[in-house]
Amino acid sequence: MKEKIIQFGTGNFLRGFADCFIDKLNKQNLYDGRIVIVSPTDSKQIDVINSQQGKYNLYLHGIENGKEVCERTEIHSVSRGINPYKSFDAYLELAKNPDLRFIISNTTEAGIAFDSDDKLTDRPAKSFPAKLTQLLYERYQSGLKGFVIFACELIDNNAKQLEKFVIDYAKLWNLGEDFLEWIKNENEFCNTLVDRIVTGYPKAELQQFCTEIGYEDKLLDTAEPYHLWVIEGNYENELPLKKAGLNIIWTDNVSPYKKMKVRILNGSHTSLVFPSLLCGVETVGETLHDEQLKQFLNTCLFDYILPTLGETAENKQFADAVLERFANPYIQHMWQSIALNSVSKFTARVLPTITDYINENNALPKPLVFSLACLIEYYKANDVQDDKSAAEYIKNNTVSDILSNTDLWDADLSALSAVVKDSLQIIHNSGIREAVKWSLC
Repeated sequence: MKEKIIQFGTGNFLRGFADCFIDKLNKQNLYDGRIVIVSPTDSKQIDVINSQQGKYNLYLHGIENGKEVCERTEIHSVSRGINPYKSFDAYLELAKNPDLRFIISNTTEAGIAFDSDDKLTDRPAKSFPAKLTQLLYERYQSGLKGFVIFACELIDNNAKQLEKFVIDYAKLWNLGEDFLEWIKNENEFCNTLVDRIVTGYPKAELQQFCTEIGYEDKLLDTAEPYHLWVIEGNYENELPLKKAGLNIIWTDNVSPYKKMKVRILNGSHTSLVFPSLLCGVETVGETLHDEQLKQFLNTCLFDYILPTLGETAENKQFADAVLERFANPYIQHMWQSIALNSVSKFTARVLPTITDYINENNALPKPLVFSLACLIEYYKANDVQDDKSAAEYIKNNTVSDILSNTDLWDADLSALSAVVKDSLQIIHNSGIREAVKWSLC
């Protein structure tokens, strides 16, 4: 099969997500293209990919539609890898291949960035947008059409931000108005939303899996069965992902789906993390086996988050899937990891639901406000990984000052003061379990 897709990113996520989707298309005779992986950094992973000729195994473990899933697929969608730090000419040669049509990227949240020190003559430029500009300029000079670009980085307007930086580099490097017009008119930068927990290389089960496979697979990958890929645009006629049975949504606006994910999935995590940690529960799965904390989650999700978001069939289906995913016995999702940078997470994920509920009901969503009290309690009693100034402020100031600090929450939360103070008083006087019980009354 011809190489038709360039992928920026060698990590576990895309190999457990987009790469296995393309493999499924090929195996169903719905597509006949392979992926060439480009490392955005000087990665040794390219050598591993080439040593295995792109082949690897993916295990899907989890609960789907109430049934346990455990399946292995040998993935053949990747043709080879290129490290532009070692083979820059081979990297630029990709631009001259007319069969290459799509670009997929996942270079982490920090990957889409602008570095004014990057130059067109660098081999390669440092930042990912600069590398992409080098490739696009070579494509333009070859007289070929541009690409359809699916950015999968976890930032707002991921593809449009990438496009902006590409244009900024074209201007910085004085590549001309014709090239700028070619970028805008011959390329499609498509925002996307991705959702799948990819747990990566399974060290604990490595021997068992390699025995089953029959050879040592250094690219072995594991993930949950659930997946969602929302893409602005519609290229189903070229990439028939929906026809292949995949959970793909082609749309003209990713924003409502991002709101659904942030409010339901991320909001549930953030509202549950500190009640769980204060109860001595370490993982998401353990929380789902704790009847009191499970009730707390269900109350937050179905009594407050969903009603303010809109109880559509799509939102309800996503919420039900979230509960299955949280209960996945194959994923040890640590609350300590989820707790990182929780001040900004609470502001983005939970506070909008609190605000909407107050506006719609003229009442406080008690369990969600209680989760804020638990955050404050945990930050005061523990060393946390968050913005240093935010963590220090919470540790050293009164509840009233914390809630009224608009630099922390982008809003004055003094209206939540009574419930937060009552929550903390019950935690101190009667214990966290009694406080959780009180929050549900």
